[in-house]
Amino acid sequence: MKKHRPDPHHDEQHRDRHVPLLKRLGPGLITGAADDDPSGIATYSQAGAQFGYGMLWSVLFTTPLMIGIQLVSARLGRVTGHGLAANIREHFPRPLLYFIVCLMLFANTVNIAADLGAMGEALKLVVGGNAEIYIVFFALVSLTLQIFIPFPRYAPILKWLTLALFAYVGTVLVVHVPLEEALEGALLPDITLNSAYLATLVAVFGTTISPYLFFWQASQEVEDQRATPGHKPLKEAPGQARGQLKRIRFDTTIGMIFSNLIAFCIMLTSAVTLHAAGLTNIQTASEAASALRPLAGEFAFLLFAAGIIGTGLLAVPVLAGSAAYAVAETFSWRIGLGLSLAEARGFYFILTVATLLGVAIDLSGVDSIKMLFWAAIINGVVSVPIMVVMMLLAAKPAVMGRFVIGKRLRLLGWAATAIMAAAVIAMFVVI
Repeated sequence: MKKHRPDPHHDEQHRDRHVPLLKRLGPGLITGAADDDPSGIATYSQAGAQFGYGMLWSVLFTTPLMIGIQLVSARLGRVTGHGLAANIREHFPRPLLYFIVCLMLFANTVNIAADLGAMGEALKLVVGGNAEIYIVFFALVSLTLQIFIPFPRYAPILKWLTLALFAYVGTVLVVHVPLEEALEGALLPDITLNSAYLATLVAVFGTTISPYLFFWQASQEVEDQRATPGHKPLKEAPGQARGQLKRIRFDTTIGMIFSNLIAFCIMLTSAVTLHAAGLTNIQTASEAASALRPLAGEFAFLLFAAGIIGTGLLAVPVLAGSAAYAVAETFSWRIGLGLSLAEARGFYFILTVATLLGVAIDLSGVDSIKMLFWAAIINGVVSVPIMVVMMLLAAKPAVMGRFVIGKRLRLLGWAATAIMAAAVIAMFVVI
């Protein structure tokens, strides 16, 4: 009589059904939430303030593109067991890698400065005091969490920080939204092909699909794999692929939808309040919060300001961490938030320097708004070659083994790459 052998795939699916939702969400959710950083909030606020409901469609349009390219990033990390920079190092010329990493390091540092500055200003708006002291405080909190809290305990903190973004859903609920007009703007937009509209559209695309997100999510998949006993890169353990690829798809899809839902809410809030009141020039997230106060009331203002602080606490570690992953992988240093300071000194050095340089930019009096503009341009330019490289890596059997990306994901990833390339060209045309 034949003995019944348990099906490991069936057991894995059975376990998955009993895992709480929050535990099934990880790198994808954190990456998506980190995309709505204070500088991103400023971009979405400006889009809503300047064009009302006429830019809402862009958030819906970028959602599937963002899902596709972040899925490629996540799969690269989980299948190979290496982050994006390490894979580029192995398969492309070093000068290309150095060029990409240097530009990303610069853009991330400026973004950190802009985010810390917005957090300091937001807290000052709420409680008064000195914004510069708050900037230093937030930077030290971020560094302390990353350097001294072990990754298995630090990752849940990042997950819980994503809840801060629900402040923007709450803001929409406390302002009056004319539903019919909003739906018409989102689904039947009146697209105006002038320089101001195109520049804002490019800014929205560049804010939504950013290079630091690619590096972060790929490296976080590697961190998760190394932190989980028995888990190996899928190339080495194909038996784990079914459950892990399903988790990545679920996690990334939810994370990117969540990210774009928040962006939609921010843009909608600005359209309903600021645009309707004739306030069409919003340059920072804290400026948006301040302008919201007399128009939508104290509660809406507090929700918006709290969201800036909460998402900044999430985004600053992601910006600094993605820079550290990229540089450390470039030079084959030991990497990872799962290692102690003594075990990965180079990695934590880059992380610390990126954060402290951001603080220095804020305290030096440099116009971080102008610097952020140039960082957005660099992000837009750098994203295109990185996306091309990612797509080439993900389709190579030498890199991915039997887990090369399928036709649908390949189509979606190349579509996102082509649209970003068109956005970069448009960016230079409208500057």
